[in-house]
Amino acid sequence: MSVLIAIPARYASTRYPGKPLVGLTGATGQAQSLIERSWRAAKSVAGVDRVVVATDDDRIRTASEAFGAEVVMTSEACANGTERCAEAHAALGGSFDIVVNLQGDAPLTPPWFVEGLIEGLKAAPEAEIATPVLRCDGATLNGFLADRKAGRVGGTTAVFGAQHQGLYFSKEVIPYTNATYADDADTPVFHHVGVYAYRPDALASYPDWPVGPLEQLEGLEQLRFLENGRHILCVEVAARGRQFWELNNPEDVPRIEAMMAEMGIE
Repeated sequence: MSVLIAIPARYASTRYPGKPLVGLTGATGQAQSLIERSWRAAKSVAGVDRVVVATDDDRIRTASEAFGAEVVMTSEACANGTERCAEAHAALGGSFDIVVNLQGDAPLTPPWFVEGLIEGLKAAPEAEIATPVLRCDGATLNGFLADRKAGRVGGTTAVFGAQHQGLYFSKEVIPYTNATYADDADTPVFHHVGVYAYRPDALASYPDWPVGPLEQLEGLEQLRFLENGRHILCVEVAARGRQFWELNNPEDVPRIEAMMAEMGIE
């Protein structure tokens, strides 16, 4: 099966304008832009036929082509990364069997997360979308709960059925548990990691569906699939000691740089 990774990237972020071009300094003191590090993460994934940056901005295009990336230009009307991936796939002829959306703000995404999604879709013909979930330890769960108590949005959590079919995703901490967990203890809460693998039919349909009430309330693009009755496969992955974090705000830069230094990422 042919696999495309598309990295959606836009310049006009509300919270952090110009984010894809922000420099991140690695363990050796070498600075690379966020979009370049995301592209290099995509290139490290096994079993992929093509990797493209999908953007609507000439500044991102110029920077991406300078480090060797293939770029597909998309419209400014794309509301989220899934819509941008759909447009990019269509521009390339719509011929891939699996399209992966590797967010342009997640340069520390381990390659085995994406490889697990690809294998998950191949093994589950009933699934139309796959996305990774990571079981929270007590420290992570307690951090999420502290964020919510303080009025901050922490990580997104996911609940799924016995066959790992996604039931719901939320910025609240779900499912509810009143138990207390040690920092290193497993918990029943799963952290959703914002990477997606789509079958082409589901991806092509997505931009034509209106934004539903759940997507609007939560601000989570994957809920549009659930609201339209599509099967999302939640693939459980393991961190294997790897740290990862999405770059959403300027204050995330030193945190990610510290993680790269600790993991020896150049």
